[in-house]
Amino acid sequence: MRYDRQIILPEVGEEGQKKLQEAKVLIVGMGGLGSPIALYLTGAGVGCLGLVDDDLVSITNLQRQVLYSEKELGKPKAICAAERLSALNSEIEIHPYAARLTKDNAYDIIQEYDIVVDGCDNFATRYLINDICIEQK
Repeated sequence: MRYDRQIILPEVGEEGQKKLQEAKVLIVGMGGLGSPIALYLTGAGVGCLGLVDDDLVSITNLQRQVLYSEKELGKPKAICAAERLSALNSEIEIHPYAARLTKDNAYDIIQEYDIVVDGCDNFATRYLINDICIEQK
């Protein structure tokens, strides 16, 4: 079984793995923070990942944003990340949002997820995430 190494951990077990598979996690920002977070959540078998980023892959990203390669230069990060993560684990559901999280779309996007991971690089988005999460409890 794919997750045997996690299941044998007393802190995880079969019940914990089931909770991971049922979890829906949104990652806002697929750069230097969001990239490794997404890889580990994908590997762990989190059932559904949402990926929000409006940026394109650039050559300056490659030394620190581990999801991307030179062949993806100029392409949307959210789409490239979804393709790479799907190749790593086809058992999970991945929803890329190649858009900036704004006041107009934040509520609708965030309400679909159990947990929101802030991997963004600006305070306005960080405060927006916080406000919407508090509102939605």
